[in-house]
Amino acid sequence: MTPDELKSLEKEVRRLKRIAAERASELHDLVEDRLPAAYHEIPTIAGATFDACKAWAEARDRLDAQVAA
Repeated sequence: MTPDELKSLEKEVRRLKRIAAERASELHDLVEDRLPAAYHEIPTIAGATFDACKAWAEARDRLDAQVAA
């Protein structure tokens, strides 16, 4: 992997981490501010949070593998 590709992957990991944190914040706001009235939003927000965290973890694993190589 070239230095530019590695830098791009690092940027992608940071972007995905930010998105995961934003989704986690939405989930936190739901729990803190809108439950139990907005219980029907739990699956959608929780799913989006899970997907964002999974995307970040997969990108981080790719970066870690490249750095170790």
